[in-house]
Amino acid sequence: MTDQIIWLNAPGDVTHFNVEHRLCEPPCHGEIKIRHQAIGTNFLDVYHRKGIYPMPSYPAVIGAEAAGIVEDVGPGVSLFQKGDRVAYAGPPVGAYRSTRNIAAERAIKLPDAVSARTAASSLLKGMTAYMLLKKTYDVGAGTQVLIHAAAGGLGSILVRCARSLDATVIGTVGSSEKAALAASYGADHLIVGRGADIVADVKRLTNGLGVDVAYDGIGGDTLLKTIRSVRPFGMAVTIGQAAGAIPPVPVEELRPGKALCHPSIMAWCADIGQYREAALAAVGAMETGIVSQIGAEYRLADVAKAHEEMESGRSAGSILLIP
Repeated sequence: MTDQIIWLNAPGDVTHFNVEHRLCEPPCHGEIKIRHQAIGTNFLDVYHRKGIYPMPSYPAVIGAEAAGIVEDVGPGVSLFQKGDRVAYAGPPVGAYRSTRNIAAERAIKLPDAVSARTAASSLLKGMTAYMLLKKTYDVGAGTQVLIHAAAGGLGSILVRCARSLDATVIGTVGSSEKAALAASYGADHLIVGRGADIVADVKRLTNGLGVDVAYDGIGGDTLLKTIRSVRPFGMAVTIGQAAGAIPPVPVEELRPGKALCHPSIMAWCADIGQYREAALAAVGAMETGIVSQIGAEYRLADVAKAHEEMESGRSAGSILLIP
């Protein structure tokens, strides 16, 4: 059997991807071999490709989540057998390939109700939502939450998970079409348009106080607006920089008593106990219908097109690679 591998030869644009075919290697002790059916993409992949989060060496294989069928089981593995449906997410990256050998403890069995495409599009995002809503800040009934890009892959799951916790959700979106999607996910209020006065709108919707917690994956100049939308002694959470690098934040912006947090799902998942806790919570959410909409699918060899679409912001939802 052969494996199709997408190599990133060096950090930079999509021209640095290279496709290679080679013979599959058998799994080592404690590993299983997964034949991927679907591979998830995330903005984390873009950061890895560009070198914002550099790989240890090049050429490298990026990609943080996938789902498929167990094709082979290495020595010392008793929890899985050939034919099992599984998914995984988090470190070490390396999902941009048609098969992969990974440590068995990082694989999560999929229930019948969760397809490979659903798992590949939603696992890492669901785990991130769990970390953000229960570990970074304990969201519950009555919590007022601001979620940027509320119709996107992560944003849509954050909206639904926050609503399932009885929080009040204010979402931001770039267009009326995305507003309709975010409303269907349960957002209580929506701020529409890239030129919207986010701070003023949030204050209006919260009787002048601000939200308890705000999640910002936009970066750039938006982070200051996010901080200013948070109530005194609330929290702003920066989780990405889709619109550009995050500028230095003057400490005075945190008066009076605001907190600024920069969590990492990859760091969280480095601990196997925390990883499995978040992964099982994400799969449980998928079983209740809290999943990311699939915005587009590309062949694995067309990874450059997938990255271009992801960066363009055109797609509402997740983009999958299909081996």
